[in-house]
Amino acid sequence: MCRHLAYLGPPITLAALLTDADHSLVRQAQAAKHQQSGVENPDGYGVGWWGAPDSHTGNGRAGALQRHRTATPIWADADLAALAHREQATAVLAAVRLATRGLPVEASGNAPFTDGTWLFSLNGLVDDWHDGVGSALRALVTPRRATVIEGRSDSEVCFALMLDHLDAGATPGAALRGVVDEIARRTTGRLNFLMTDGHTIVATAWENSLFTRITGGVGADDGTAIVASEPLDDDPTWVPVPDRTLVVVEDGVLRAESLLTDDLTTDQAEARAR
Repeated sequence: MCRHLAYLGPPITLAALLTDADHSLVRQAQAAKHQQSGVENPDGYGVGWWGAPDSHTGNGRAGALQRHRTATPIWADADLAALAHREQATAVLAAVRLATRGLPVEASGNAPFTDGTWLFSLNGLVDDWHDGVGSALRALVTPRRATVIEGRSDSEVCFALMLDHLDAGATPGAALRGVVDEIARRTTGRLNFLMTDGHTIVATAWENSLFTRITGGVGADDGTAIVASEPLDDDPTWVPVPDRTLVVVEDGVLRAESLLTDDLTTDQAEARAR
């Protein structure tokens, strides 16, 4: 079912999020506390990040978007320790994967997905994917975005749909709302989307766990924002996000609003969830 997180703030090592925290992503991959399906996420992982200004002195990569993905379980990746302690970042999106039944375990299916500007992840699944829903959703993707879909995952098609909404002029929040609505009109699912462009975090809570931790605030040099499937520690500032909620974090400010629309009432949503 996957676990994911996004970070914005002062430079930190990737290790602070992936390996060193009390309930780091490595620990969530092996023993998730809030996961809706199982407790392990053995089907690989990925991390994307924007390097801190001084993390690549002399090689011209400072501030560049970088990404590492593998189908190896995060706890078994021999390259992780060196990478995570070497790299510093001001923005991160990382995810561990439990592959949806019927989908291949391969690096191309692992988040984060990117178009060079956005990093994107789905913590969940789209139901009935192999029973026509996948084909119907993929048919909505424009040819421009369809040509760059690498693999067969439901996540990547959702990412392409989100990019189409952005191309049409939608805000990031409206783009995610649009994808959720397109899916909810056709089927059920656990639709916790997470995305960042290195300046803003946008996420949805839909039938899966989501937490936020915001410190500092507007204009704070040391302010941080973390949006994650599970808290990384026991800090009391972690706040659970209600189900059916859209979250946008920008300039140290968190905004949350309901994902339920006039034509998708609470009763309808609960019925679809059942």
